Amino acid sequence: MMAAGGGAGSARSVAWGASALLVAALLLSAPSATEAYDSLDPNGNITIKWDVMQWTPDGYVAVVTMFNYQQFRHIQAPGWQLGWTWAKKEVIWSMVGAQTTEQGDCSKFKGNPPHCCKKDPTIVDLLPGTPYNMQIANCCKAGVINTFNQDPLNAASSFQISVGLAGTTNKTVKLPKNFTLKAPGPGYTCGRAMIVRPTKFFTNDGRRATQALMTWNVTCTYSQFLAQKTPTCCVSLSSFYNDTIVNCPTCSCGCQNNGTSPGSCVNENSPYLQSAIDGPGKWTGQPLVQCTSHMCPIRIHWHVKLNYKEYWRVKVTITNFNYRMNYTQWNLVIQHPNFNNITQLFSFNYKPLTPYGGRINDTAMFWGVKFYNDLLMQAGPLGNAQSELLLRKDSMAFTFDKGWAFPHRVYFNGDNCVMPPPDAYPWLPNASPLTKQPLMLPLLAFWIVLATFLAYA
Repeated sequence: MMAAGGGAGSARSVAWGASALLVAALLLSAPSATEAYDSLDPNGNITIKWDVMQWTPDGYVAVVTMFNYQQFRHIQAPGWQLGWTWAKKEVIWSMVGAQTTEQGDCSKFKGNPPHCCKKDPTIVDLLPGTPYNMQIANCCKAGVINTFNQDPLNAASSFQISVGLAGTTNKTVKLPKNFTLKAPGPGYTCGRAMIVRPTKFFTNDGRRATQALMTWNVTCTYSQFLAQKTPTCCVSLSSFYNDTIVNCPTCSCGCQNNGTSPGSCVNENSPYLQSAIDGPGKWTGQPLVQCTSHMCPIRIHWHVKLNYKEYWRVKVTITNFNYRMNYTQWNLVIQHPNFNNITQLFSFNYKPLTPYGGRINDTAMFWGVKFYNDLLMQAGPLGNAQSELLLRKDSMAFTFDKGWAFPHRVYFNGDNCVMPPPDAYPWLPNASPLTKQPLMLPLLAFWIVLATFLAYA
């Protein structure tokens, strides 16, 4: 018995040990809270490619290009800032299409000093209208990079850099390290530079190919948790079959009297509104929002508008509560199970997203029509954009019951918006059995009594 008990105890110990190891492995392999993975854009990243095009007496000339491979997150004004740390004592002799924010200490150089002597330079894009002799292809957009889905011609940004005091062959060049990307604030985490196969360049007629002397890539991924302490948008709901308007959850993006709010707020009719807009901090990137219960710069409202025999209609409204920000090239991503049956769209552009390999088509990206509503004006009478969607009913799944008609997830400019709790969604008037019993049973009893009375009268 003792032996049997010992064997059972040993088996239990082994089982517990195996379970502990499995749990530990799962915890170690699970993504952290700041992990950049997004299930709606699993492969989204910004890739920075360095192509060494020419060797110089003390270094090289390279073209650096940033490609935005994110489906629905762009880099908006005031644009990107790219930084790194040199591996040796490199300097930047000159740049075309971009510039460093500081020159640094170049006192040891005689004659014409380098463009930058800092160990950790910070690079910014040049502005539109830069003289042509200071431009290269894909430069000079004030650091704005759009998504490939929305504007493929402006989904990359490039500059040329001449590096000195560096290696002069692909065996002696040391790759920069500690890359940082601000777009324009925090949120991106960059990996280390990796040498890859040299980039090939083809002539216009496609009959000849040249290649870079050396190429390395850096991949940067985004995390909303790193970008800001609080969310930046929220969702409200309403429907034709229920008078209840479900507002954004209270304090979705911070509270009015809380230090974690996204910025100070001003009442719409406040006499101090204009001075607050024009005062200090206008260009710090901190929003100045209209005082609301949710304190979000952006609110998305989803209204179930009409019900037809074979179709149903939804109105989507985007409202800007930020007095300091015009959202250019904005985009909206919504997940709903009936999006594979979108029939007609009014005043928005639309593209289906298939994050699950094309097996499920339940995610859609919307953005404004150029020169019409692609600019979402700052808070005020014009600070909104709206559209209506006409969807064919899915005979196998369509229902207005239990909140099915409302979206699962909503993103604005790549940030996940705060949704109301599911139990607060507008319900059908007869959805609750508690509302049926007090109304239907007394009425049914009345008709039974009346029928009985008439039968014996």
